[in-house]
Amino acid sequence: MDTLSYKTVSANKNTVVKEWLLVDADGQALGRLATQVAVLLRGKHKPSFTPHVDCGDNVIIINAGKVNLTGNKWNDKTYIRHTGYPGGQRSLTATEMYKKDPARLIEKAVKGMLPKNKLGAEMFRNLKVYADANHGQEAQKPRTINLINNSK
Repeated sequence: MDTLSYKTVSANKNTVVKEWLLVDADGQALGRLATQVAVLLRGKHKPSFTPHVDCGDNVIIINAGKVNLTGNKWNDKTYIRHTGYPGGQRSLTATEMYKKDPARLIEKAVKGMLPKNKLGAEMFRNLKVYADANHGQEAQKPRTINLINNSK
């Protein structure tokens, strides 16, 4: 028996193969879309997944303006931030944030599902979100994936 077949191969940034993926958010629920995109960014769908290495793919999300929220979340869901000054807590509802920038809804949902460290910040940089169908990554030849049928 060959003992080398039992060796665990750990990926590093030189051996990782990154791919460009295109996801259409039209008609999808925000949270379900965000969980699947976070898995793609993290690289957990690959057999060579290594927790301490950015082995995920680059993900482009188009039609962020057509994402859905279920129930009464458009009015009840709040996004809280702080200015840094005393009494500086500010909040926005999902509707208000959608009016400012629809892409930010998806960005905040995905960022909350990534690790809260330098590696998570590096993974978040691999996400590009666009409110409509136009994106600037045609040169990368992204592969379109359908997350609706991809769920387990």
